[in-house]
Amino acid sequence: MADRVTVIGWDGSPLTAAARGALGAATLVAGAAHHLALPEVPPTAERIRLGSLPLAARRIAAHRGTAVVLADGDPGFFGVVRTLRAPEYGLEVEVVPAVSSVATAFARAGMPWDDAQVVVAHPRTLRRAVNVCRAHAKVAVLTAPGAGPAELGLLLEGVHRTFVICEELGTEREQVSVVTSDKAADHTWRDPNVVIVIGGPAGAGESGGWIAGRDPGTGPRGWVQPDETYGHGLGEGETELLRAAQLARLGPRTGDLVWDIGCGSGAFATEAARAGAAVIAVDHDPAACTRTEGAARRFGVQLQVVYGSAPHALENLPEPDVVRVGGGGPAVVSAVADRRPRRIVTHAATRDAAERVGRDLTEHGYRVECALIQSVELDTRAWTETERNVAFLLSGVLPDRAP
Repeated sequence: MADRVTVIGWDGSPLTAAARGALGAATLVAGAAHHLALPEVPPTAERIRLGSLPLAARRIAAHRGTAVVLADGDPGFFGVVRTLRAPEYGLEVEVVPAVSSVATAFARAGMPWDDAQVVVAHPRTLRRAVNVCRAHAKVAVLTAPGAGPAELGLLLEGVHRTFVICEELGTEREQVSVVTSDKAADHTWRDPNVVIVIGGPAGAGESGGWIAGRDPGTGPRGWVQPDETYGHGLGEGETELLRAAQLARLGPRTGDLVWDIGCGSGAFATEAARAGAAVIAVDHDPAACTRTEGAARRFGVQLQVVYGSAPHALENLPEPDVVRVGGGGPAVVSAVADRRPRRIVTHAATRDAAERVGRDLTEHGYRVECALIQSVELDTRAWTETERNVAFLLSGVLPDRAP
C-alpha cells in the first residue's frame, strides 16, 4: 500500500509550496498528460496516465512508496478524491485544493454562480443533465468525451439556450466561446471543457441569497395550488386533490423529463416544474397552450409547450421518465406505454373506461393500481356541500425501470 497519497488540484496557476513539496517526494505520479509534463514531476517517479479511476486507484494502492495524483480544478468537487477514498482501496488521502473549473468558468464569464445548478455529463448521465438544462435558467455542465457541448445542443432541440463554452481552462490553449445551443453541434470542441447553459427569463425560479443552486422555497407553499389559482380553464382531470394524487404517484424530480399530455390550464405541468423536473406540455387546443405558458410565467418556472394532437405530436419528443395523460383516452395511454416511461398516471370517468386502460397498461408490462378518488368541497360557514368530484385514478409502474 502507498505510504501516503496526496491529491493536488491544478488550475494553471503556479503550484503552492505544499504541492511542490509533495511532488518532490513522490515515487509515483498519476495525472493527465499535461499534468505529467509539469517540470515539478520528479524524473525518477513512476508515471500513470489517468484514464480509468478505479484502475489507477488499484495501482496506487499496490504501490510501495509515496504517491501524488494531479487533477484539474478542485479534486474534491466531482473529482478523484471520492474514488480514492473508497473503502476497498484503504488509502489515506491528503488534498491540496485549487480553484474548481466551475468557479473558473463563471469567473471567465463574469457571472455569479451561487444560483447555478451543477451537473456532470457522461454518456450514461447525459440525458439527465440535459433535463436539468431544460428546467433551470443557469446550469454548469462538467462534460466528458461523448457528452460535450455538441451533444448537449442536439438534445436541447426545441429549447433555446445560450452556451458559454470554456475549453482547456488554465492552459495556454484556453478559449471561451459564446454560441446558441442550436449552433453548438457545428463545432468541434476540445476536452476538457465546462459549459455554462443560460436560458429563460432572467432569474426565473432562481435567486441566490442563502442556499446554493435552486431555492426550494421559491413560490407559494404546497405541492399543488388551489383550483382558482389557474382561473377557469381547469378540466375534469385537473382538480386540486386529483393533481395532488397524480404528483404523488409520479414523484417528478430533478433530472426527470415529464410529459403532460392534455395540459389544459397548465396546472399539473407547472407544479411538476416547481418540483425541479423538466416538463414538456402537449395540447391540441391553442388556448390551453397559451394558458400553460402563462401559468409557467406566473410561477417563474421553465417548461416547453408543444401544440399538437397526441399520439402524433409525441413521435419526435425526447424520451420521458414519467407521464401524465390528461386527455386522449386509451389510444394515447397505449402510445405512451410504447415509449416505456418509468411511470404513467391517468384518470377515467367510469369503471369501464378505467378497466380498458388498466388492461392495456398490464399488457404493456406495467404494474397497475387504480383508486376511486372522491372529493367533496364544503362551505365551512354552514358545512354544506358545494361541489363533488369523482374520478378513477390509474397509475402504471414499469417494474424493470422503477423507481
